[in-house]
Amino acid sequence: MRLVASMGLMIIIAPAFADIYKYEDRSGKLYFTDRPMKGSRYRLLSQTKTNQKRSSGSRIDIASTEKNRQRYAPLIQEVARKVRLNPALLHAVIRTESAYDPRALSRTGARGLMQLMPETAKRYGVYDSWDPKSNLTGGATYLRDLLVMFDNDLRLAVAAYNAGENAVKRFGNRVPPYPETQAYVTRVLQFYSENETSGRFASID
Repeated sequence: MRLVASMGLMIIIAPAFADIYKYEDRSGKLYFTDRPMKGSRYRLLSQTKTNQKRSSGSRIDIASTEKNRQRYAPLIQEVARKVRLNPALLHAVIRTESAYDPRALSRTGARGLMQLMPETAKRYGVYDSWDPKSNLTGGATYLRDLLVMFDNDLRLAVAAYNAGENAVKRFGNRVPPYPETQAYVTRVLQFYSENETSGRFASID
């Protein structure tokens, strides 16, 4: 990655491919990142084009992830406004859950951009989890409800989105001591902080 200054603006130019790491937790949920935390259980899924020759089907294309982010950004903004949720947070969860892949599927059946489990989809009236708008609306509404449930404690709401609200309550309204959940919370909050700092996602206020 290199930085180029132009007309007083700092522009980040990244390679079309970057190292991508994948992690599947005990429930079968998939997580993707280009910056795994030290000591985490993420495994290298693909490498940069400088480290590995391209071969079709062997890696996630960062360019495709960014293309999907841009494609769904207006819809994410619309849903965030509808459910009164900070779009920077919604983007952070989507990036962690599916890397903006609307066809993401875990071995336990979590589907789509926000990786809705069948029971959660049913609970929020989502009849087609493959439909991006339905998936986003159901997942965003669930996340908003978790924020209300845990008195706007962002860490607990994010932990509950990953491990379930009952798990958070069972551990005395604390982040459950599951390595995957703790890593998930750290990753989402990191992305959220980056989104807020960059100001790239317009506020709903």
